[in-house]
Amino acid sequence: MTGSIFFLHMAGAIALLLWATRMVRTGVERAYGEALKQRLRHTLGNPLLAAFTGLALAVALQSSTAVTLLVGSFAGSGIVTGLAGILAVRGAEVGSALVVKILSFDLTLLVPLCLVVGTAIFMTTERREWRQAGRILVGIGLLILSLEMMGEASEPLRQSRIVPLIVGYLSSDPTTAFLLAAVVTYLFHSSIAAVLLLATFAERGIVSPELGIVMVLGVNLGSSFIAPMLTRASPPACRVVPLGNLLMRGAGSVMVLAAFLFFRPQTSLLGAGAADQVVHAHILFNLLILVAGIPLSRLVLKATEGIVALSPGPGPQEQQEALLNEVSALDDGALDKPAQALANVTREAVRMCETVEFMLRRVLELYRQADKQEIRALADLDDTLDRRHAAIKLYLARIRREEMSAQEARQCQELLGVCVRLEQAGDIIVRNLLAHARRKMERKVEFTEEGWEELSTFHAAVLANARLAFNLLVTGDPETARRLVAEKDRMRDIEKTLSQRHFERLRMGAEQSVETSSIHLDTIRDLKQINSLLAAMAYPMLEAEGLLSDTRLRSA
Repeated sequence: MTGSIFFLHMAGAIALLLWATRMVRTGVERAYGEALKQRLRHTLGNPLLAAFTGLALAVALQSSTAVTLLVGSFAGSGIVTGLAGILAVRGAEVGSALVVKILSFDLTLLVPLCLVVGTAIFMTTERREWRQAGRILVGIGLLILSLEMMGEASEPLRQSRIVPLIVGYLSSDPTTAFLLAAVVTYLFHSSIAAVLLLATFAERGIVSPELGIVMVLGVNLGSSFIAPMLTRASPPACRVVPLGNLLMRGAGSVMVLAAFLFFRPQTSLLGAGAADQVVHAHILFNLLILVAGIPLSRLVLKATEGIVALSPGPGPQEQQEALLNEVSALDDGALDKPAQALANVTREAVRMCETVEFMLRRVLELYRQADKQEIRALADLDDTLDRRHAAIKLYLARIRREEMSAQEARQCQELLGVCVRLEQAGDIIVRNLLAHARRKMERKVEFTEEGWEELSTFHAAVLANARLAFNLLVTGDPETARRLVAEKDRMRDIEKTLSQRHFERLRMGAEQSVETSSIHLDTIRDLKQINSLLAAMAYPMLEAEGLLSDTRLRSA
């Protein structure tokens, strides 16, 4: 009975720890996500600065896995190099280890303070940034509370007769202890939670420092598998950074384990207390991998690219076939039920969104490495958009109008407008952006480093706004609509700034800028037009909420 109560309390504490960590991460992402991404894009050009930025971002997000996935997506889009991405992730692992150290201090007094202040902020304001700040504070309070719960739940293990037998076996078989920690960490999907649990057990005298260090190395092995498994179906370029981290951190944990078991160093060098020794071992290991990773990163990158080339993920052709083979959601049997028919149209419009997102994401890859066959394959997707658009128009026209309410009639017009904009965005991608990629390929010209970074960053921002617009179609959230329109204004200002920078390079006589000038400017213009089309999806909702002004003109 006592064992059941222990497992129940420990499971509750771990669940609260995982939930609180996720709460803090999502709060940071929602409030400061775009700003952090922009900062990350600008700092990843310098490998050493990339490592420091990865560290800071991991502390903010409390997850090195989140940073790995983010940097991996940037590398896949060509925004950063694979080398800078791998070093940024190495810094993120050190940042995650430092979070463990911070949480290992006695922060009991912060629990009521964070909960009270966070709840007060969240409940008393409607401003998005402030509400997310409150969410972050509540998450921190719950996180510290979960650590107290873990300590209290593990206290009965001191008097247990079975635990010494288990710990004794694991101490005599370090390989099993190492692999067990790796599996548990992978199931947790959080190295922070796993190391804190080990530190708690070490502090209570349940596990020895030596066994704790062996299991910490297993934690690092298990954590290094999380991002590669989450990205296993992604394009090959997006898998390079997660796999590079697996090679460095995973192989490093095995090598350090072998060295630790062979030399048997004094654990007292890592700190006075058992918990400190476990936590410091975790930090020291990741610092060691970071330092070793600087000279070895190029070799690891080549090896990773070789592995990805041997086991490629689904290519553009397979992804396009999946889009083409989807069954239509436009059920004729629902035409006499307007609510259900409009829901069917929404589902079909979401599929149009998925097609546009794929086309928009893929087109910049063709700028970097153009291929006639892939250009032709992407252009064929525009026919898919046209067919779906035509089918939706006919379906909407056949819905029985006499059965519609005023709200349903308005929704019908809004959905038609959404599909028109999606079809226009597809036309711009195929007729304009693909044409630019083809011109670049035929002329055999290259952008300057600054020009390519500007295009990649602007494209990434447009893609992020496109996803906002697509989410808006599903959620109907007024706050998302407001953000989307605000982003449109911001993108207009960015376009002006980028054009000015480009003309500055032309005045300085940069040969590459002259050769690619028209392609550069036309691409920015077309991306801005796509952004404007998709941002317009927010206007009907803002108008219905009374949040849209009649004109932007000032009165004379």
